[in-house]
Amino acid sequence: MRLVIMYPLRVTRRRRRRRPGRGWRRTQLGLSSLPWGEKVGFQGDVPRCSHGGGMRELTGLSSRSGAGLLPLLLIPPVLLALQLLVVARLWVEERDGAVAFTVISIEPERSSTGQAGGARSRRPGREEEEEEELMRDVEQAYEDENEMQERQVGPRVMDVQLWAVNKPSFPAELSRIITYITMPQLKCSKVLPPGKAQAVPPPVISARWLLCAEDWLLPAAHRPCVAYSFSMDRGDADFLSTVSGLGCEIHRFDPSTSSASVGHLGNSLASNHGNRGVVSQHKLWLEWRAPKGRRHRTSGSQGGVSHTLADIMAALGHHTVHFLYADLLSAEWRVFQNWIEVGILQNIHHLVATVHLHWAGFEVGGSNEEVLRYWFSVLRGLEACGLHLVHSSSGEGHSVLKHTLENAHSSYTLTWANTQH
Repeated sequence: MRLVIMYPLRVTRRRRRRRPGRGWRRTQLGLSSLPWGEKVGFQGDVPRCSHGGGMRELTGLSSRSGAGLLPLLLIPPVLLALQLLVVARLWVEERDGAVAFTVISIEPERSSTGQAGGARSRRPGREEEEEEELMRDVEQAYEDENEMQERQVGPRVMDVQLWAVNKPSFPAELSRIITYITMPQLKCSKVLPPGKAQAVPPPVISARWLLCAEDWLLPAAHRPCVAYSFSMDRGDADFLSTVSGLGCEIHRFDPSTSSASVGHLGNSLASNHGNRGVVSQHKLWLEWRAPKGRRHRTSGSQGGVSHTLADIMAALGHHTVHFLYADLLSAEWRVFQNWIEVGILQNIHHLVATVHLHWAGFEVGGSNEEVLRYWFSVLRGLEACGLHLVHSSSGEGHSVLKHTLENAHSSYTLTWANTQH
């Protein structure tokens, strides 16, 4: 009986020693009914319960809780990997010149610093200021373009021709330009000789100039006709007689004149519309330099002596000049260049002009070969604008750039007709 009584007592004490402390609850940290000594946590982690009394030491989680937290723990590394892939792709595309994003912007430059593939950060209101400034520039450009487009149709820049023999050569350049100005390009079945308003068939002996009188080149009888003459030596008398007989509105420009007819005095540019055949005198001259910043004048007095042809036409209210005579005393080369570059030649139907070869001309410099090439470039520029040579006559003297030459003259009077108007 004694042995039977003592056996259960020993078993009870042994279990009591293995039981944890009273303050411990198995439900702490999400644990419910794990057997003591069981492995918990992720694979490879082997947390164990402590023996010998006191709180059990835990270093892991239950399998149920670990399975729930696994997706949450995977989110940060996945996002980091995606970000690294995007950055790497942007770097590769930028290096290869590809376009990573389509950005609509009016900024002239794009900054790639600060944000990956984003726009440059700016101060508040800075973008609006730049847009307004850009729009002002665009509006000014359109305004200037529209202003010039009214009278610009031909080329904007005069092309400089190549050398005649691929290198500077005075004989070659001289031969080329003399040949060019002495060979007519347009054959006319009818011409108007100096001082005559009735067309005659060619040839006309010893004519200083001849106007091409083809019907499609002359203004219709019922349409207005405008003629300009720029001369200081009264050598335009025959021209004035011819255009007067055609019933044109005539304007003569001479800075040396002391009076003006039909009541228009000084340098006034009041037009004489309706006074067909009457010559209106103006104390003005042609200028090839358009002052910068000066707007195109439309009417009335110019307040000066020299003006561009475009300004004179605008002040008189003329869009077209049917006949123009010009003896500009060696200023013709620069004036012609101005006409080419502003495109005014489209509005000139017939041109009679004297070119001077005895010296380079106003504001024309360089070697003799360069001057001859420049002259030839100007003549080709006139042709590119539609002017074709109808008649050529030589003047007195045989001096070209201070060289006395038997096969060339110091001046030539040339007549062109515009086939593109």
